[in-house]
Parts: sequence; C-alpha cells; structure tokens
Amino acid sequence: MTGLRVFREVAERGSLTAAATALGYTQSAISRQIATLEKATKETLLERRRDGTRLTAAGHVLLRHAVRILDSLDSAERELAGLPAQAGTVRLGWFTSAGAVLVPTAIAALRRSHPSIKVITREGSTPALIRALRAGTVDMAIVAAEPPYRPLDAESPRLRTQTLVERSLCVAVPSTHSLAQQDAVDVRDLRGQTWISGSAANEMGIWPGLDERPEIAHTARDWLAKLRLVAAGCGITTVSASFAAVAPTGVKVLSIRDSRETRRVVLARLPHQLTEPAARVADALQDAAAASS
Repeated sequence: MTGLRVFREVAERGSLTAAATALGYTQSAISRQIATLEKATKETLLERRRDGTRLTAAGHVLLRHAVRILDSLDSAERELAGLPAQAGTVRLGWFTSAGAVLVPTAIAALRRSHPSIKVITREGSTPALIRALRAGTVDMAIVAAEPPYRPLDAESPRLRTQTLVERSLCVAVPSTHSLAQQDAVDVRDLRGQTWISGSAANEMGIWPGLDERPEIAHTARDWLAKLRLVAAGCGITTVSASFAAVAPTGVKVLSIRDSRETRRVVLARLPHQLTEPAARVADALQDAAAASS
C-alpha cells in the first residue's frame, strides 16, 4: 500500500523530488518504492526525463487501479473510525485567480443551501491540477484555458470540461496612474509601461503579445502581492475581469478596447457519473460564475 501511495504521489507531482518533498521522504526512498513496484509488475512504470517523470502505458494502467484501491482503503478507515462517509465530501482544486471570487462565492452559497456537503479545496497550477485529477486526489478542478482551447492533456480517457465563464483580460493600474482617468484603454497605451510580472511563463502579469520588450519592476506569484504593488504605484499588471470586484483601494481595473485576449475558466473532471454532492458543487460554481460575469 505504501508503494501505491508513493506511486500516486509521483504521478500527481510529476517528479520524484516533488513527491519526496510532499511525503517527507528522501528521494532515494521514493526511488526504491518505485523500483519495488516495477519489479513486482515486471513493467516500467515511469519514464524519467530531465523535466521530471511521465507515466508509461503500464503506469497509466496501474494508476487507474491504485486510485480505486487507495480510495476504498481510505473509505474503510473512515468508516471504522466512525467518520462521515466520503459521499458527502467533494475535493476541489483551483488555479490561483479562481480563489479571489469564484471559489469563496460558491462555497458560501453551498454552506447556506447544502450545509451537509463538505468541500475540501486546494490551490495549484493548471498542469498540477490536471495531474491531480488523473491521480484521483481531487474530484474536480477549476483550471485556466486559453485560445485555441485544445484538450487539457493528451491522456485517455479525455477529461470532461464545463466552461464556467469566458472573459477578456484587463489591466490593473494605480488609481493615480494617467491611464486610470479612463475605464478602457487601447493595447497601444500599454507600451512603455512598467510591469509587475507573474513568477512563471504561465502566470499572468505582462500583457500577452506585447510588441516590445517589457520593463519588469517586480515579479510575484501571489495575486494580493501583485495588486498591493500596483496600489503602491510600482507598476501595472494583467488581471482577470473578476478582480474588479476585489481590487484593493488604490487600484483600478481597466478593460482593453481592441483586445482579442480572452481566457476561459473551466471545470474539469474525469468522465464518470458525478456524485450528488459533486454535482451540487458544480452547480454552485456555475451560478457563482454567472453572477460575476
């Protein structure tokens, strides 16, 4: 069982090192567990690459069975301990900006309408959340998608997706900025600005497709930190339109008149029948998205 748990963690994290950190093991201990599984199955389960690990065809088969086995064991442990059944609990993953408005709004509504449903959430990047779905450690995940809106991954079975909302991107500027005198600006107005960037290529910050080398004053992953830096007059940053409702004092969110930059917020899950609690969570998320659009 320990080997299966280790294997599921490696599948979710995408590397031996990340799995070791998450489980509190040494990397050599993780490697030994994987080697034991590969010896027992007589199959290569992981492809080792420079950027981490990737499941082989045999690895995908084992993961599918491991998820079911481990979920059954966890259910048995809870039942023996007299804890509530897992049927009333929904594990939801969400990418960073979804935590600003969408997730809190939906959970607050659920607590009023269906207080017996327990929602356990976790934040992660879109790639990490997709791996978590495959590994069975979340039941559904709110992820970001950008044009041309291809499938979220190339694995089988294909993930089922539901678009919660699609919006044009905006920019957040200091309320004292010259651009703040307007409610909407043109893309050309963004040239020559000082930017607060995300911490990675897939983290919003700099306007996508900007036709110049941007001047980056600060880099941060945390959205509150970026908006506080904007409020302090340290630069401007790209945001979802939903941030207009939660922008701190000193920040103005502007739409872009001639922009074709859109992003979708998507609810993804494996293609199986949803439990009633999970369906209620999905409905609450859709309602919250509709209310914020």
